[in-house]
Amino acid sequence: MLLGVNIDHVATLRNARGENHPDILRAALISESAGADIITMHLREDRRHIKDEDLFMVKEIINIPINFEMAATDEMIAIALKLQPEFCCIVPEKRAELTTEGGLDLKQNNKLGEKIARLKDNNAEVTLFVEPDINGIIKAKELGADGIEIHTGLYSQLFAKTDDYKDELNRIIAACAFCQELELKCNIGHGLNLDNMRNLLGIPNIAEVHIGHHIIGEAIFNGLANVINTFKSLINK
Repeated sequence: MLLGVNIDHVATLRNARGENHPDILRAALISESAGADIITMHLREDRRHIKDEDLFMVKEIINIPINFEMAATDEMIAIALKLQPEFCCIVPEKRAELTTEGGLDLKQNNKLGEKIARLKDNNAEVTLFVEPDINGIIKAKELGADGIEIHTGLYSQLFAKTDDYKDELNRIIAACAFCQELELKCNIGHGLNLDNMRNLLGIPNIAEVHIGHHIIGEAIFNGLANVINTFKSLINK
């Protein structure tokens, strides 16, 4: 399992003062040195954290892959084609949401297959951010995606509030197994931390886990490199 470190909220903190501290490039380099396998960045329509120039500066300076999280808009497709990231993860986006609230509604994306094909023709591996739902996974396969990223937000919320998270955990396990049947890459992400991740580490066919908020939050107290090292040790164990 590879670790993707999402550095969006380094940019959130930077933008609070409208200056250049903390430096997004420094965060990317520290993450790489500490063992991150992938740097994840989400360029939102309202540019609330990552800016266009951040993407290209980080892409230029690091030696590990970029996972570009993006809405399936013409604007973002054009940016992805110019950026040429190794990975593109298509996510839903609502202007009013604080963070991504759920997986894509693939029934409402009639032209998504064409957009996936354009990204793949640009040598990007394309995943779709979906709920742990069999029908959604089938649709992702039909649309030509290389894989999916399972939205683990509900599991994470249930884990934090109650012991009644096992049904959602079983949905994730079943979804990962179904991806293997369909020969789809299977990633996970959203709301994960050192505690709730432990139940997911035994799932054999998860390729990548993408974590941002918890890593950046814990870095305030323990340092970015130390937090990434702890996650890598847990994953490798």
